[in-house]
Amino acid sequence: MSEAVQSKETAIAAVRSQIDRVDVELVRLLARRADLAHQIGVIKGGDAVYRPEREQQVLERVVKESGECSSRLSAGAVRAVFREIMSSCRAVESRPRVAYLGPAGTFTEMAAIAQFGHEIEGIACSSIDEVFRKAETGAADFAVVPVENTTQGTITRTLDLLFVTSLTVVGEVNVDICHNLMNQSGRLEDVRQIQAHPQALGQCRMWLSSHAGGIPQQPAASNAAAAVEASRDPSVAAICASRAAELYGLKIIEAGVQDDPRNRTRFFILGKVSPAAVSAVPYKTSIVFSVPNTSGSLFKAIEPFSRHGVQMVRLESRPAKNGAWEYNFYVDVEGHPGQSAIDRAIEEVRSRTSVFKILGMYPEARK
Repeated sequence: MSEAVQSKETAIAAVRSQIDRVDVELVRLLARRADLAHQIGVIKGGDAVYRPEREQQVLERVVKESGECSSRLSAGAVRAVFREIMSSCRAVESRPRVAYLGPAGTFTEMAAIAQFGHEIEGIACSSIDEVFRKAETGAADFAVVPVENTTQGTITRTLDLLFVTSLTVVGEVNVDICHNLMNQSGRLEDVRQIQAHPQALGQCRMWLSSHAGGIPQQPAASNAAAAVEASRDPSVAAICASRAAELYGLKIIEAGVQDDPRNRTRFFILGKVSPAAVSAVPYKTSIVFSVPNTSGSLFKAIEPFSRHGVQMVRLESRPAKNGAWEYNFYVDVEGHPGQSAIDRAIEEVRSRTSVFKILGMYPEARK
């Protein structure tokens, strides 16, 4: 061995030794954090284990701290690491029961993990209705449901259920959507049918038309349900997240078949206790209201937001299903009740609508 090579290996060994010592220190600090989390659980005496506003505050703080200490770790990497640390420490008290559209391997499950970390008791449901029902009846502590997609727009069933549910929006999470076509063989020539959730089929319409135009498409309850079917039937291909290929023993025929490479889906986290406002964390508030079917009624309803300087970031409509050609309007604004401008605007909007409901206030999703 040359002197230069030996010198390099000696230097690497010295740095690795430092890394080993840091790892030991990290483990000790993590154990200490878990002990402190347990102390908080004892003090709470059974109160809510998961506080989204507190966890968002922690994430904002550690991202800021990491930027001041080093430029080598991205904000996304720091958030991912600390999300799992908080998830593991939270599990010292209790693992949240989280309902999501299943089976395992859906983007909704990925949203649940992105919000809560891996230390949860996941409850896979066969429909969005069942996801709501699990949390409403107490069989789950939280529900995770898709709200809108950048390509296909609103998930209408979610909006309809939000109008009648007793649950509150306590958080939101955005998930990058990368669709992959997969089957047992990994060959397109073996495919006789393509299955996926209708939203996924719509998000991949151009690719399917160009590359698989002669293959029949079959809507499925979820993308992962399509993956399960593909694992049973070699003639079926599914459009899914890559995680589904790992879970169900499938091979990817083509990765990234979505029409828009920036494709994302926004998910709501639903629970029974609204988070408290924390000044250091940006918030959104979601509301739904109805107005009489008369000229200018919608403008009159939302005008107070502009006048009081409240930023409205989303407006959607859904039929009120009363046979009178009336609509329910879903609005997201920046801020939260307790801020004077929001309070004044909401009170005026309430007075100008026939039906009014605050769906929830929640920390704004960050990447």
